[in-house]
Amino acid sequence: MATLTQPPATEEPTALGYVETRGLSKHFGDVRAVDGVDLCVMEGEFVVLLGPSGCGKTTLMRMIAGLEKPTAGEIYIAGERVDDDVPPRARGIAMVFQSYALYPHKTAFQNIAFPLEAAQVERSTLRRKVQWAAALFGLDRLLDRRPRQLSGGERQRVALARAVVRDPKVFLLDEPLSNLDAKLRAMARFELKQLQRQLGTTTIYVTHDQVEAMGLGDRIAVMDKGKIRQIGTPRDVYDNPADTFVATFLGSPPMNLVEQDEHTLVGFRPEHFLPREVFGEEPDLVTFRLRVREVEYLGSDRLAYGYLEEERRSDQPVIAAVPITITAPLAEGEVYEFAVRRRDLRFFDARTGLRKPAPR
Repeated sequence: MATLTQPPATEEPTALGYVETRGLSKHFGDVRAVDGVDLCVMEGEFVVLLGPSGCGKTTLMRMIAGLEKPTAGEIYIAGERVDDDVPPRARGIAMVFQSYALYPHKTAFQNIAFPLEAAQVERSTLRRKVQWAAALFGLDRLLDRRPRQLSGGERQRVALARAVVRDPKVFLLDEPLSNLDAKLRAMARFELKQLQRQLGTTTIYVTHDQVEAMGLGDRIAVMDKGKIRQIGTPRDVYDNPADTFVATFLGSPPMNLVEQDEHTLVGFRPEHFLPREVFGEEPDLVTFRLRVREVEYLGSDRLAYGYLEEERRSDQPVIAAVPITITAPLAEGEVYEFAVRRRDLRFFDARTGLRKPAPR
């Protein structure tokens, strides 16, 4: 892997990221798909770009790869500026797409070997590298099969092996697990994370799936409307969302937001919102009266959907996630006393949506 070097001197000091974007923008007519994004990914880091469809995450990745030309801004990979005239093949990146993009007439071996053949790698070296990459993904016995003879999970592993065999500086992965069923996705997440740790390759991963983001990323960059709303560790963005968009996008069910007054919204996670009796004599609680509208049983949890019956909070919808081990009654149409620890409350400006410090 290339040694990290200082980017060319600029007018302002910058962080030493292995992949950096500075003020990066992409406009399609009047649409600002990416709008002034500053991103710094350190060498060996696994960063996830998370956001809804149309938020700009794939466009940002395609600009880093060289598949889209920026409208404005700069891109650096391993200290070298690449946004201007460095073609995709010279950027030291390997990209895996949602569709896998395998050649249907080629065997798994030939698909994995393709980038090495294009680079005119000597045949014995090529075979050794393909066998090494195939072994990483458990494809040793499938190398003679064509894509139509492989399962979805196997095709996904061939695409990843084809990326790995190039020994790239950076992996760019655009929703590579989205075509797998839920069980395979969970297994693939674990395998992908272990592989990235083993190889130590800097990785940027695009997804709209928050479970993938929380499970894979060293850090998560949450995007909306072409901008990064927050970047941090999975725990930080979940526990301390920077604004109401992050609070409600990350989490299933999302964070409850209720109006405290005309200036402030109070947020709390459904798993922190429990029957008052659960807390016993614990001090520093905030209590609410919850009228239950519907209860869903999800195995380990019961989700209670309802409304707060409080002065200034009438008819505000909330969700409580109550573990099945808590035997407190939850009947539709009934009113119960619920509580949340004060330390689990988050406060947001009602006008801007930005996080505010807790009132004293």
